[in-house]
Amino acid sequence: MMLTPVILCGGSGTRLWPLSRSHMPKQLLAVHDEATMLQATARRLARFDSATVSAPVVVCNDAHRFVTRRQLQEIGEAHAELIAEPAGRNTAPALTLAALHAQHALAGQAGGNDPILLVMPADHVIADLDAFQRAVAIALRVLANNSAAEAIVTFGIVPTEPATGYGYLKVGATSGFDPGAFALDSFVEKPPLERAREYVADGRFLWNSGLFVVRASVWLRALRELEPAMLAACEAALDAAQRADHDVLPSPGAFAACPANSIDYAVMEKLAVTPGLGIRGVVVPLDAGWSDIGAWDSAWAIAAKDERGNAALGEAIFEQSNNTYVRTTGPNAPVVACVGIDDAVIVHTPDAILVASKSRAQDVKQVTAALAARSDRRAELHRRVERPWGWYDSLGSAPRSEGALAFQVKHLGVLPGQAISLQLHHHRSEHWVVIKGEATITLGDDVATYRAGQHVHIPVGTVHRLANQTQEAVELIEVQLGSYLGEDDIVRLDDRYQRR
Repeated sequence: MMLTPVILCGGSGTRLWPLSRSHMPKQLLAVHDEATMLQATARRLARFDSATVSAPVVVCNDAHRFVTRRQLQEIGEAHAELIAEPAGRNTAPALTLAALHAQHALAGQAGGNDPILLVMPADHVIADLDAFQRAVAIALRVLANNSAAEAIVTFGIVPTEPATGYGYLKVGATSGFDPGAFALDSFVEKPPLERAREYVADGRFLWNSGLFVVRASVWLRALRELEPAMLAACEAALDAAQRADHDVLPSPGAFAACPANSIDYAVMEKLAVTPGLGIRGVVVPLDAGWSDIGAWDSAWAIAAKDERGNAALGEAIFEQSNNTYVRTTGPNAPVVACVGIDDAVIVHTPDAILVASKSRAQDVKQVTAALAARSDRRAELHRRVERPWGWYDSLGSAPRSEGALAFQVKHLGVLPGQAISLQLHHHRSEHWVVIKGEATITLGDDVATYRAGQHVHIPVGTVHRLANQTQEAVELIEVQLGSYLGEDDIVRLDDRYQRR
């Protein structure tokens, strides 16, 4: 059987602000350890037999395409197939795009006409990879049984507490296909605390993990019966898709017609009440140190702690404090001193500080909503912003005032072999000072090489480009001056990245 990993890399992670922003959400960040959550998810596959596992299919938002590809390359997954959704439509359309693409990409290979999809959100932590592999093996044995081929297997997390932040699965009798698999009785919405305690005490309820194993054909048949408009929109979007190397770019116009829905609501919750569909729901219990790190309280729960329950990533001092989580990030990050602080979350980034009661961690998303309502870029962007060619860090700025131009100072990094677009600005001039590496700079009709310590002035309206033709990173300081400094004052004349 050909197993195709499908990594769902969408989502905004609003409850993990200020670390997670819409342009750099939690799955692309190192929330729990040194690897990003996407990288940790992709590395989870290393324990499977490479002869029966195809390249992963990664579905992400188009805005995150380049940083997603870069992170996969960093861990040796350059062969991954990447589908860049032009708009977020939740997990069911994402899986549908992946299933359609996997069938097409693997056609003709052994088992490739109907690959088995291992569906993994990119924002989960799984500590015990051996236990995870054993659970997946059970799911594969279920689907290898001819009488169970028309099934969708989900993994239920053995609960460690009466959590109210997760949905629950009610488990029925053993499936008859494998002693480690059970019939899926029903889905249960996130319960109040007393009901959650009843579920845990009952023993028949597991947390809903959002992990699935399903044949591509079975998923698509379920969509054809239950969500035909979704399937039609995904098929049309892929039929009119463009390719950029290994990246698949579905048609924005066709995908705009796709309804938004989750895997659970679109299909899984309907299986038990649609017996005529002939597709069974099967649950495999998973006890593997799982967490979706949905909010800061769950980040605290899985972090290493001192004898008083305090956890810190970065430099922190705890005096007479208990069960508190501190995270301080970025260059020159400050020490965070907690005196008499209990059950709190304190998160520092270079442009924001969050202080919250751990019991109200789920409400952090209201902060991002408030910032977005006033058009504050800190809801979307970090101070350091990733770009296809590298990154920039906004060091300081001031608006235009009487007798003075607006200015902005940025620290730019251009990766080896990359280049910003050939561009001009109508409202600002720029001054570049190279501080590291060797930059090839186009200025009008001239092209010249600039090394550390050299600088160049770019007048308003002048065509320019910065390229790194070396094997080392190039860094520079950019000073912008003008009447308007918005990112939309960039006229791209040539862009190698096919940005949409």
